[in-house]
Amino acid sequence: MELGDVLRDRRKATGRTIASVAVDAGLSVPYIANLENGRGNPTVAALDRLATALGARLEVRIGDEDPVPSPSIGAELVAGSDRVDKVLAAVAGGRSRAATRRELIATLDALAVLLGRPPGPADLSRLLDLLQLA
Repeated sequence: MELGDVLRDRRKATGRTIASVAVDAGLSVPYIANLENGRGNPTVAALDRLATALGARLEVRIGDEDPVPSPSIGAELVAGSDRVDKVLAAVAGGRSRAATRRELIATLDALAVLLGRPPGPADLSRLLDLLQLA
């Protein structure tokens, strides 16, 4: 996945605008828009500020081995729910269900930061209720 796609997906998963991320990161809107569109050469410092603004952490590595992926509590919750597919079908709109599912998983993972604990089935249920009400 390209850097711009990662930044855009992370930003959209948290429901943020480029402008709000720019303010939090102390960067300009055009600079972030260019990065999301695959243009520009960001510094590590700028990427670190973007990661922090998006509630993530920057990891930089040089090596031959692939990093061990961290488990996603959101993916586990979504996989174990019978209700998710029905709700995603109803709220996907013009997006694919797969993209909507990825956004739901990212939202659940981001929710862990706000809660200070991993989200549970009740949190997933509340989030699905919110999606249906929207």
